[in-house]
Amino acid sequence: MHLIKMNDKAIARAQSKACGLCCTKLESFGVTIGKTEILRDINLHIHCGELTALIGPNGAGKTTLLKAIMGEVPYTGTLRFLDIKNCQTRKPLVGYVPQKLEFDSGSPTSVLDLFSAGLTARPVFLGHTTRQREHTAKILSVVQAEHLLDRRLGDLSGGELQRVLLALALEPCPDLLLMDEPVSGVDAHGRELFYNMVSSLRQDYDLSIILVSHDLVMVARHADRVLFIDHTLLCSGTPQEVFSSENIRRTYGYVFQGGINDQDSFLTEHKIKGVGA
Repeated sequence: MHLIKMNDKAIARAQSKACGLCCTKLESFGVTIGKTEILRDINLHIHCGELTALIGPNGAGKTTLLKAIMGEVPYTGTLRFLDIKNCQTRKPLVGYVPQKLEFDSGSPTSVLDLFSAGLTARPVFLGHTTRQREHTAKILSVVQAEHLLDRRLGDLSGGELQRVLLALALEPCPDLLLMDEPVSGVDAHGRELFYNMVSSLRQDYDLSIILVSHDLVMVARHADRVLFIDHTLLCSGTPQEVFSSENIRRTYGYVFQGGINDQDSFLTEHKIKGVGA
């Protein structure tokens, strides 16, 4: 799949292959809420144009790390965004795709209504202009979802809704895209489609992407880098390097059936301890 439509900023970025933010750098990073230490001593670099997957057991602090990067929870240590010359640069524009969207499934709210409410100051009850419709359709086309423009949110499948939320997170085009288990509960075909889209985004638009996932099979196929977190960073590297580590074996059981260079040699999900879809 090749993405051919996006906003002007993204098109310019794709042509220049430069986002202006080449590294998200965390040093001695930690989060304590009340008397509970959730994260400690996190040191890592997230590079532009890469898909970085966060894995780890439930309660390991993965979602908290995303919230801290977004500025929603206080943290200790240093969080910096550096340019190609390793110089401090502006705060990045961050896009976020949640695990799910809480809404009244019986509401008449359409996809177009959602985009209009999120991206314009015009009250939805006044209706939509032709320009709004065209602009929203253009954004949705990035994730092959323009046909969902007038669909009710409650009528969307799990995979369709997540594609809509991904499109919304891309407007305006972010420097850093954060996703918290974005395909939890989506069927296998929908997960594959979603991951293919995300892979194309980071390649075509030089995005830094951090994705929380329990789907080790998809992570192995699509991630450039994997971070294994359990309140601190236990290991990082390529999928092959991380999934063959002792930390992974202790948490999930034996992950690879064949050689560590074969990304499709995973055991079936029911044989991997603790791995959810």
